[in-house]
Amino acid sequence: MIQRRSTTRALALAVLLLAGGRAPATAADPGLTGDSIKIGFFGPRTGRVYMYGELAMNGADLVYQQVNARGGIHGRKIVTVREDDECKNEGGIAAAKKLIHQHQVFMINGGGCSNPALAARDEVEANKVPMVVLDAVADGVSKGATWIFQPGPTASVESAAQVDFAKGQGAKKVAVVWQNDAWGKSRFEPLMDKLKKEGITPVAVEEMTGEQNDATAVVLKVQKAGADAVIDVLYPKPSVVFMRDAVKFGYKPLYIGQTALTDLVDLQKQVAIPGALDRFYSISQVKVGIDDPDVESWRQALTKQFPSDRLSIYTMFGIASAKVVVAALEKAGPNLSRAKLQETLSTLCNVDTGIYPAPVCFKPDDHGGSKTVAWIYLGKDGKIEFVRK
Repeated sequence: MIQRRSTTRALALAVLLLAGGRAPATAADPGLTGDSIKIGFFGPRTGRVYMYGELAMNGADLVYQQVNARGGIHGRKIVTVREDDECKNEGGIAAAKKLIHQHQVFMINGGGCSNPALAARDEVEANKVPMVVLDAVADGVSKGATWIFQPGPTASVESAAQVDFAKGQGAKKVAVVWQNDAWGKSRFEPLMDKLKKEGITPVAVEEMTGEQNDATAVVLKVQKAGADAVIDVLYPKPSVVFMRDAVKFGYKPLYIGQTALTDLVDLQKQVAIPGALDRFYSISQVKVGIDDPDVESWRQALTKQFPSDRLSIYTMFGIASAKVVVAALEKAGPNLSRAKLQETLSTLCNVDTGIYPAPVCFKPDDHGGSKTVAWIYLGKDGKIEFVRK
């Protein structure tokens, strides 16, 4: 019996040494081998909001390629696979199922649109697959979840920041214009809670749809209410429609946006009225601009790997999220498993990506890793600028 145990230990040691000091992957951990980790992306790769998926995925891939170039993580190279959810609920469910059951990924680094990310949640949780969100912000994606983590600011964090910004700018009468869907509700409900907490009663609360082509009635109601600040809880298209109609009626309030409205250059192009964004401020998930010298190396890497792409704020979303994934995988150690990664993520803290406004910190009962936002506006030179404190 003693000899058998010694032989067993010797064989185990030999296997470990042959694996380069790594613990061999088990059958319980799909997507994990002795020399690779398969990570799945999902998000919109096509359509009008493709940038939240495809461009963020490009950014994340840059990080993983950089990691692979230096030997991987504990000797394992990262392999990625992408699925398009088309920013649709059914697409999110289908993408998650395909990544988990067909591609058999070890973990997911995905979720560009909140609605499909929310829809995919049950599939991810049921199969106990670790997931670090790319850039979806609805709190419900990770709130109360075991396996899902959101490194960027969530909707409730943004909503509270919008109210604080309105107060800081001295707004006297606040109006809310919002989009009544799962994405909009994830922002609207905490926004109204924050307004109530601050003793602020909106002078107008109006709804728009994501595909609305005319905002005349909404603009006139908000203008008649005398709102000097409009908290914008809309996608880009209805925001453009509202601002365009507001200019038509000579209405120029302070606009307070959120992370669906981060490409202010494109927003100005769509409104197509000079000066329409002069009083427009929005939240950014990142604290550095695409012209910042600190991101020049990423620009060069992107040009080399994805020649048709250009560095954008969406690229930065992906880079930041992937840096959190890498930090977690490194901390989890060579004896990796899905359960070990989940445990590591649950207490991962003080991860400074250099991109998110503040270091990321998860807690076992709070998988929202960022509580700080950055603010941006369109400068006179037509470039995005950051509000400096």
